Amino acid sequence: MSSILLQVTCSILAWLSLYSGFWCRNKHRTPEWSCRMVTFLHGLIVTFLSGYTVFIDGPWPLTHAGHPNTPLQVFLICLSLGYFIFDFCWCILFNSESDLMLSHHFLSMCGMTLALDTGRSGSELNAIIFVSEVTNPFLQMRWFLRDSGCHHSLIGDVVDYSFVTLFLGLRIVGGAWIVHSVMNSPKTIVTLKGGILAMYAVSVIFMLDILSFARRKTTKKYQARRSERTKEDHAKRN
Repeated sequence: MSSILLQVTCSILAWLSLYSGFWCRNKHRTPEWSCRMVTFLHGLIVTFLSGYTVFIDGPWPLTHAGHPNTPLQVFLICLSLGYFIFDFCWCILFNSESDLMLSHHFLSMCGMTLALDTGRSGSELNAIIFVSEVTNPFLQMRWFLRDSGCHHSLIGDVVDYSFVTLFLGLRIVGGAWIVHSVMNSPKTIVTLKGGILAMYAVSVIFMLDILSFARRKTTKKYQARRSERTKEDHAKRN
């Protein structure tokens, strides 16, 4: 346990140092810009590590839910737990996120802490980290594009539709697969089952907002193209 506490503490200090470095070098930008850079890097790092853990290093989460944690799983959970503690405190300090996002952070921290405390369920936690964080870099890229005024462009459309596709395909469909295996696992404790189910419910609420956004964007694109075609037809007739 002392080793785990040391890893979590080092993770918090590492993310805090990274944020301080971004803020010192970019004082002309807002604190949110620096925080989102940290979030972007966290998403890239843990997506790669959790993907390697789930698909290569193992064990397979759909068949080994509730099994003892491996050293790599413990390291990744500690790394993410340190980030979530940093980001949760930052969001509280700057009052920048909704209650739903804070609930997601809180549930994530509780689930990771429980897995580290019991020494089990690292496989399913790593799988959840993968399907949750794989979309995060695209979400941050969307914010940076909007902040720089380049959101309404081809690359902005690619980022938006990639985010929606990955969210629905991995976080919703893949997440449902993981939740099903966890609920049927006799080795996963009941408290963690409830926490994972609550996290999936939060993802479903996020999905409703994302589908509403995708519908509005598609409708605006269609209306803009229709208006442009009408103007072209009118010009040709003249």
